[in-house]
Amino acid sequence: MTDQEFKPSLKLLDATMIVAGSMIGSGIFIVSADITRNVGSAGWLMAVWLITGFMTVTAALSYGELSAMFPKAGGQYVYLKEAYNPLIGFLYGWSFFAVIQTATIAAVGVAFAKFTAYLLPQFREDLVAFDLGFLTVSPAQLLSIAVIVLLTYLNTPGIKNGKFIQTTFTLTKLLSLFGLIIFGLLSINPDVWAANWSDPWTLQKLQPDGTISSYTTMAALGAIAAAMVGSIFSSDSWNNVTFIAGEIKNPKRNIGLALFLGTLIVTLVYLATNIMYTAVLPLQEIASADKDRVAVVASNVIFGNAGTIIIALMIMISTFGCNNGIILAGARVYYTMAQDGLFFKKVGTLNKNAVPEYALWLQCAFAAAWCLSGRYGDLLDMISFVVVGFYMLTIAGIFILRKTRPDAPRPYKAFGYPVLPIIYILMGLTFCTLLIMYKPKFTWPGLIITLLGIPIYYMAVANKAKKIEQ
Repeated sequence: MTDQEFKPSLKLLDATMIVAGSMIGSGIFIVSADITRNVGSAGWLMAVWLITGFMTVTAALSYGELSAMFPKAGGQYVYLKEAYNPLIGFLYGWSFFAVIQTATIAAVGVAFAKFTAYLLPQFREDLVAFDLGFLTVSPAQLLSIAVIVLLTYLNTPGIKNGKFIQTTFTLTKLLSLFGLIIFGLLSINPDVWAANWSDPWTLQKLQPDGTISSYTTMAALGAIAAAMVGSIFSSDSWNNVTFIAGEIKNPKRNIGLALFLGTLIVTLVYLATNIMYTAVLPLQEIASADKDRVAVVASNVIFGNAGTIIIALMIMISTFGCNNGIILAGARVYYTMAQDGLFFKKVGTLNKNAVPEYALWLQCAFAAAWCLSGRYGDLLDMISFVVVGFYMLTIAGIFILRKTRPDAPRPYKAFGYPVLPIIYILMGLTFCTLLIMYKPKFTWPGLIITLLGIPIYYMAVANKAKKIEQ
């Protein structure tokens, strides 16, 4: 082990940009198409984003208490370990490494490549770079891996590089989104707006061909849950800032503030973006957008032929910055697990620049493997259940820690406790229950991956005990 320690160098702005930048990837430009197909009305499209935003901000406010109690690297892994036991913490860390973080990095990387292809067609995903018989690799996959390797490399010399990239790219994409929203609202089509909002609260299934079908009451609830898979994916990764607590100045104050400010900013931007979509596009066009790329269709209406290029550049900036934040933060979780003797020993070391370099490159290798697999998109849909499940467990941990450690210092207390945390847990339970009932394919794969961590945990514990005896 090295005696290097993390260096606190991130200010409140940097931490807020990590929250916002890690959340905004490609989702807001795409997932509204699927949400619209599931709910079939402008009011319910907004309601899905509003419910998700409320849940996200509520969870972030609750995490503020935990981040102030445990202001060290590892974030959610540490909170679960402290509130419950090392096994629960490990199951989160294992799921995080196996799928949640690495598959997200892959998906965001491939999104960058797909939109690069609008400007450079040689990177199209339907082309073949080489065929090994058992594996066909596209130029888009190769570009996504190259971007992941580049960002990993840029984050190894110290957190300064990652901080600069994150703050610059997040501010750029926020300003770009604000510009898109403003120009979109200035281009409002009164007839489209009136048609979209004439019957905003009829919940129905809207097919891409314009066919409409109604739901039974329970099926309607299932449709809302299915629609939220996309909005939750687009609003996830806000907790990444908790993983780098050891590198944030005054973490007891700044992490909680960054969580609140970052999630609030993104929620408002997402709501405004969807209002803009309904101002320029009929619901039918939102639902039937080619490859679900709603923002491209909207931008073409707003800017004409230049719209596609504008959105392609915006998404390239957005996904590049998003992946930087996710790559930077994720490695700190594996580092902390290794420090606890539950991961490869080398991963628990820092290089001369106080960066967990081995953790970064191991994460890079797994993300690259997901890029080549082509299955990251399916897995991300399937882990929404697990992600929300761990959020619920973590927030419930606040109640447990208040009982088991009543005298522990709490520089910041969860806003709205106990009401808001309870509301989040109830909403999360409803979401997960509806997914189990109506969309089981979104639940069991993620659950299986999580449960596979149980034997791995006990093998790691046995190996740790064996080394202590030696």
